[in-house]
Amino acid sequence: MIEKFEIIKNNPIIKTFIERSDKYLEALGYTEHGFRHVLLVSDICENILKRLGYSEKEQLLAKIAAYLHDIGNFLGRENHTISGAIIAYTILKDMDYSPEDISLIMEAISNHDDKTGFISNPITAAVVLADKSDAHRSRVRTRPENFDIHDRVNYAVEKSFLRVNEKNKEITLELTIDTEISKPMEYFEIFLSRMVMCRNASKILNCEFHLDINESRLL
Repeated sequence: MIEKFEIIKNNPIIKTFIERSDKYLEALGYTEHGFRHVLLVSDICENILKRLGYSEKEQLLAKIAAYLHDIGNFLGRENHTISGAIIAYTILKDMDYSPEDISLIMEAISNHDDKTGFISNPITAAVVLADKSDAHRSRVRTRPENFDIHDRVNYAVEKSFLRVNEKNKEITLELTIDTEISKPMEYFEIFLSRMVMCRNASKILNCEFHLDINESRLL
């Protein structure tokens, strides 16, 4: 599994498209969506499915989908899920992945956005949970004097951890937030739809979803 993922990670087309997508989003004023983000999301995806007893094949497909999930952003933010899925199809077809595996990866990529996505399988569910859990100040690139609410909320997050309790069938997003920078209510204000999507994703994995902020359970 490691070898197959390394081939994906070192593909020059994939690397270039991730770089271009991150630069495009930086120009738009978005948080970091580069190699830090996609590698972290890939690792979290693998951990979710591994702890819940899913097969190595499913772990690998989720890991690949997570690494490729933002690859279409340089073609435009609004439809990046669809363009990213089409890009993934072209690359994976040339790498001789099976139609079934390609379709699962494409589905996860095209449905990871909280505004348009629908979750129907564990691979998509893992990508959604991993992607939406990555809120952290290290992703913020705007200067403090130019912060909007998204920058302020992300910058306030000092620690983010997605805890999977396979015994109790619970998935908990644990956040440590500097309340001098942003209040927990602001997190809900901009991320409510993401938390609803995480709850739906957890259901697909037969788990309950919780949100803890500064050791207090809010969901």
